[in-house]
Amino acid sequence: MKAGTRTRVALLLAATALILATAPVSAQQLAKRLILKDGTYQLATRWEIKGDRVRYLSAERNDWEEVPEELVDWKATSKFEQDRAAGVPSPEAVEVDKELAAERAQEEAKTPLVAPDLRLPENALFLLLDTFQNQPQLVELQQNDGEVNRNRGQNMVRAMIIPIPITSSKQTIEIQGLHATVQAHTTLPSIYINLAFEQAPADSNAASQAQRPQQPQQPEQPWDRFHIVHAQVKNGKRIVGVIKVNPLGKATQTQNLVTTTCQQVSGGWVKVTPTIPLEPGEYAVVELLGRDGMNTYVWDFGVNPAAPANAAAVKPAIPVATPAPREKAQPH
Repeated sequence: MKAGTRTRVALLLAATALILATAPVSAQQLAKRLILKDGTYQLATRWEIKGDRVRYLSAERNDWEEVPEELVDWKATSKFEQDRAAGVPSPEAVEVDKELAAERAQEEAKTPLVAPDLRLPENALFLLLDTFQNQPQLVELQQNDGEVNRNRGQNMVRAMIIPIPITSSKQTIEIQGLHATVQAHTTLPSIYINLAFEQAPADSNAASQAQRPQQPQQPEQPWDRFHIVHAQVKNGKRIVGVIKVNPLGKATQTQNLVTTTCQQVSGGWVKVTPTIPLEPGEYAVVELLGRDGMNTYVWDFGVNPAAPANAAAVKPAIPVATPAPREKAQPH
């Protein structure tokens, strides 16, 4: 809630409390509004006309005061009392409600609704929309630094078999471990990526950066660069990409890409969804930086309908029950 709205709400509450506290107990009535033609008003428990003056008992100061009768907007004063008797909210309350609704709509636009009562957390980066025990859930994907395995042994054997002038080398981008921490229970998970909070990971290891192949230029559509790859599990690791270096030293990368759709949603989010169900196995979200390359930083997950629940999953919010309006007391 904005500071201005909070202040106005506080003033309304304070004014209400002040009226109830200062009104004479014997009157047993709420203060009325003596509305003036300039739009302001005085809170009064009662008033009377004395010639060209209006004397009123101030509900705020509990004292008699006066105002010229010609300054009083009797039509607006009468309408306010009629509206209050009919239960119509005051103009200030209506205005505050409008501001609150506008702020709520603005905040909800930043955090899109992805399932009933389930919104994307504002400060998250990569989220997987899963279904566990028939309940939609959001699970945050963790970033992993894919290691470049130069496969020196295999490439050395290859160089001995193939003449040196035409020898090329093959390297792999690998993730440690057989399984990702996050396991999707649905075979059609959607990945939500928050580009508004996207930051390139810092790499303080210059030597490690030098080992990676030169990355091509950014694609024309920066939001349409995230894809899902099917990882190959081998020797206790998950291979998410292959780097081939030709005899001239040019490096190209290939991946086992899954066919997906990529669409922009509100709040700076991008949604990546497979077009067909994924087979059980290990996967990763990768960032393609051009026609021949990918970022070695990846976001891994698996697909296993029988896996246990994911830790720290975001579940649908429980709707707050709205109390039923009270029936008006019938006059006896």
